Amino acid sequence: MPSRCPLLCRLATLLCVWALCQAHSDTELPPGTPIIQLRLAGDKRKHYEGRVEVYYNGEWGTVCDDDFSIHAANILCRELGYVEAVSWSPSSKYGKGEGRIWLDNVHCSGQERTLAQCKSNGFGVSDCKHSEDVGVVCNQRRIPGFKFISSFTNSVESLNVQVEEVRIRAISSQRKRVPITEGYLEVKDRGKWRQICNEEWTEMNNRVICGMYGFPGEKGYNTKVYKLLAKRRKKNYWDFGVNCTGNEASLHGCKLGRKVELKGNTTCEKGMPVVVSCVPGRAFAPSHAQGFSKAYRVERLSLQNQPLVRLRGGANIGDGRVEVLKNGEWGTVCDDNWNLKAASVVCRELGFGSAKEALAGGRLGQGMGPVHMNEVECSGFEKSLTECYFNRDALGCSHEEDAAVRCNVPAMGFQNKLRLSGGRNPFEGRVEVLVEKNDSLVWGTVCSDSWGTMEATVVCRQLGLGFASNAFQETWYWPGDVRADDVVMSGVRCSGTEMTLAQCLHHGKHLHCPRGGGRFAAGVSCSESAPDLVLNAQVVEHTTYLEDRPMYILQCANEEHCLSSSAATATPSSYRRLMRFSSQIHNNGQSDFRPRAAHNSWVWHDCHRHYHSMEVFTHYDLLSLNGTKVAEGHKASFCLEDTQCEEGIEKRYECANFGQQGITVSCWDTYRHDIDCQWIDVTDVVPGDFIFQVVINPNYEVAESDYTNNIMKCRCRYDGHRIWTYNCHIGERLDDNSGDYWLQQY
Repeated sequence: MPSRCPLLCRLATLLCVWALCQAHSDTELPPGTPIIQLRLAGDKRKHYEGRVEVYYNGEWGTVCDDDFSIHAANILCRELGYVEAVSWSPSSKYGKGEGRIWLDNVHCSGQERTLAQCKSNGFGVSDCKHSEDVGVVCNQRRIPGFKFISSFTNSVESLNVQVEEVRIRAISSQRKRVPITEGYLEVKDRGKWRQICNEEWTEMNNRVICGMYGFPGEKGYNTKVYKLLAKRRKKNYWDFGVNCTGNEASLHGCKLGRKVELKGNTTCEKGMPVVVSCVPGRAFAPSHAQGFSKAYRVERLSLQNQPLVRLRGGANIGDGRVEVLKNGEWGTVCDDNWNLKAASVVCRELGFGSAKEALAGGRLGQGMGPVHMNEVECSGFEKSLTECYFNRDALGCSHEEDAAVRCNVPAMGFQNKLRLSGGRNPFEGRVEVLVEKNDSLVWGTVCSDSWGTMEATVVCRQLGLGFASNAFQETWYWPGDVRADDVVMSGVRCSGTEMTLAQCLHHGKHLHCPRGGGRFAAGVSCSESAPDLVLNAQVVEHTTYLEDRPMYILQCANEEHCLSSSAATATPSSYRRLMRFSSQIHNNGQSDFRPRAAHNSWVWHDCHRHYHSMEVFTHYDLLSLNGTKVAEGHKASFCLEDTQCEEGIEKRYECANFGQQGITVSCWDTYRHDIDCQWIDVTDVVPGDFIFQVVINPNYEVAESDYTNNIMKCRCRYDGHRIWTYNCHIGERLDDNSGDYWLQQY
């Protein structure tokens, strides 16, 4: 039995609850019950979830998912001090463990006091692999009076210090700054906030604290000021020091330092309370809380300063699929060996804190194009992911294995400046903004003139509600007495990248809302997932050709404005020269792509015998090399359906018999080159070199998780008889080789 147990149990108001299986002493268990220790490990997001690991016979091991049940999860969570289990996960969701697989075919009735009492094959008897390691998610509420004491790991987590029980307490002169970057570090223990003695405090400890609060780095502070303030403050020190390696995701993973002898207020005689000072990322520069300054606006970096890593497809700030730049082309990272160390390197590189989750399996959507990195191994201290060791050979990796991250971000108070009212659920409602008016803070509405998907996207992100699913310009049908003079913001126009609605362009104090802001107050609905359409550039490049087609068989296309303006005066016997191509549009998002308009409002086109569910679905443009448009086409959503799907995915949308239109996740819709309007009319184009551009969902009618991949550009050459497209690519592309240098060193 650990020597410090009597002291800790006495300090915990004599409620000594062991967790050496251990939530109970040996005398409470039947004779012969194995003594085990439990912990949650792996790529976990919170302290109450993770891979189940068991310490037995001097060695840590895992538990196989065969026959595991919610009963076993409940036993395990209670043994760890939580009230119950929420769920359990098979197939190494939290990463593969190491060492022995101690338990297999675990059967629990739910009445056992410890997992060691459940029936199983016996300790160490298993035919499983670590790909079958089981994980659990516990209810984060603790059993009252429970004090988890570990004689093995000696970690902060073993003393039940939770992230929400740690704070950086700013001094009075800095409490109005947002975010809080500097102050005394305090831990809430036994209902009281306590300081930590700085005698053994290290820079690695600072790094962990700053990372968990969303800051990429730490810096020095004015020691004299804090020493002076410390002398005046009443001291109440925590019982322990802390030793971190610098790679821990939070204070939970750090080991305990030596036990501090309590001597009243004279504790830490040779030192002072720990002070932490952090450096925020450039998008989170501090300002006074009275109003967010322009420093918050996301910087539009030039291509020369563009980082080699970016995030795409995430709903919230600091979330996304990891993409890296090579040969001027963005590609993804394979999730083999992907872990929190590599994820934290990405997060810090982008100006966030440490990673709170390393996601695998394309959890935040699948990318397109190449997979640039595989089997990434980082120490955790690299300045960029491109400095980590990795395998350039991604053979066998598909986009189903795209790696992603969720990063810790600073507490900016963004959610306190905005709210939704009148909606049927917390994810929808009339947008209301908190502003200063006549020396007081008041809530008001937003004028819906110019209100659209991009503005709704920013609102949903600011509130932490995911993606925008709809932007409403009329909200009279929602409850609430809304008057025209309640408008406090008008003329809002967002690019979609802003962190808050206040960062978007708007009229400022001089409001202008022609239709009034009562009935026409802006509203939104948000969703935890969204579709993501991506065009297959190779299909376009390989199927482009010229066709001369007589005007008399283009009447339907002409009615739908699919020809150039000169066709209006063309004779039936004349010909139109068409640049034809196929397009294959994939839905790589996390929810189905559906037309915004309801079926009853679709427009029937009798000539082609089909419905149009979107006024314009794609733009096809031929541009000069300086960007001037020389020819154009468009594609209405006349038949949006699942042409083909990935293996194991069932088609849901089919246009036949006037069925529903849409594209299922992991399916694609192919517009063949021989379909009407699948072209650009180049009859009047003079031969030369051009840029061929395709834009999907150009008016942002349907909300997506990522609009940057909705555009495709190709080089195009037309000699008057033939046409070629080449170098087709999706999204942004650098023409130089600035993204190559980091690959040359391996």
